[in-house]
Amino acid sequence: MAETTLKKNERQPWPSETHREGENQTPINLLLVEDDDSLAEEIVEDLRGRGYVVKRASTGPEGLEMARTGEHDLLVMDRMLPGLDGLSVLETLREQGMTMPVLVLSALSAVDDRISGLKAGGDDYLTKPFVMEELAARLEALLRRPIYGRTSMLKLGPLEMDLLERRVRREGREIDLLPREFRLLEYMMRRPNTVLTRTMLLEDVWNYRFVPRTNLVDVHIGKLRRKVDKEGDEPLIQSIRGAGFCLRVPE
Repeated sequence: MAETTLKKNERQPWPSETHREGENQTPINLLLVEDDDSLAEEIVEDLRGRGYVVKRASTGPEGLEMARTGEHDLLVMDRMLPGLDGLSVLETLREQGMTMPVLVLSALSAVDDRISGLKAGGDDYLTKPFVMEELAARLEALLRRPIYGRTSMLKLGPLEMDLLERRVRREGREIDLLPREFRLLEYMMRRPNTVLTRTMLLEDVWNYRFVPRTNLVDVHIGKLRRKVDKEGDEPLIQSIRGAGFCLRVPE
């Protein structure tokens, strides 16, 4: 159980609640992967009080699946998790191009343990027990670092996507995409080597809440493929017969 030094309503507003003023006050989405229910409840309550939007997973496989969506700005992950340990989850995410800052939590405090956590892809390492103020301060530090800017750039194999400038390149070649094509490619780049069904794409890219009889997805995939996979390039966007589509990343 983490140590708590503040009572409810005693604290001052944390910078995460106001640091995005001028940007429509977009909330910070944080994923907590922690199997200790009591500790997780305390962290979630505290961070939500500081303005974060917090989701929680309690196992390694669940955390990996949720983190793969690319919907989170920050990841706080326990090192020892059921099903799949935290460092294995972290290494998998980094190998798949996920770049959100990650704070590793662990009861292991030896220097070698901290080094292994950072080498696996962690951006910071906090040992248990800790006070909530320190956890919050470390998250704020991650948000201030240039490393946070990495979330505005997706890099996957030969593809690079700048989410701020809305530009896409393949090995230096500029790819001119329409807004919907950009959103479609972003969705696929956040889920590499994953079969994406037409239903998933219609719901998540077009925001349909029903599945109309349409070839809309196939038409847009065809246009996107012709722009991304030029003659002579290794094909990245693949059709999976009877299932959907997939962005295959060369190893």
